[in-house]
Amino acid sequence: MSADVVKAGGVLFLAVVLQLSIMSNIDVLGGHPNLLLVTLVSVALLRGAIFGAVAGFSAGLLADTGVFGTLGFTALLLTLAGYWTGRYGETTGRDRVHAPLRSIAAITILYQFVALTLHFMLGDSAPARAVLLEGLFPTVLLNLLLTVPVYGICKRLLPPPEWRERAREVRLLG
Repeated sequence: MSADVVKAGGVLFLAVVLQLSIMSNIDVLGGHPNLLLVTLVSVALLRGAIFGAVAGFSAGLLADTGVFGTLGFTALLLTLAGYWTGRYGETTGRDRVHAPLRSIAAITILYQFVALTLHFMLGDSAPARAVLLEGLFPTVLLNLLLTVPVYGICKRLLPPPEWRERAREVRLLG
């Protein structure tokens, strides 16, 4: 389990650095890809709700301190995203082909809505039209494009627990 924590921490740290340095400057048709969200959803889908929530909080807090924004804003959003994606992964088959794509699409849409709501509650200016009408579809599409390679890397680094159990059973019998 500790090897999984180190691997997931390294992948999420790299995702935070890439998101803050490179991905935040990319704008395609008003949409912004969120590599950190895609990586977190991939890790949470493979490891479960509690692991996803802790990973989301840690990565979000790191991202918040990296941009000197409202401390805890991204941490709250990523904690919720990690928890609910982990629950989806625990209650349905992780090995379904559509699970990562469905998770990314749903979590990206919910992430945008909740972020807009939190900005409104904090009194920040957040243009709902730009976020929801103009930027939501391109953002979802860009995140879906990132999903296949990122989920593949995460699945290779953090194989689902049942795969490891099957491998142990084979070793014990042979």
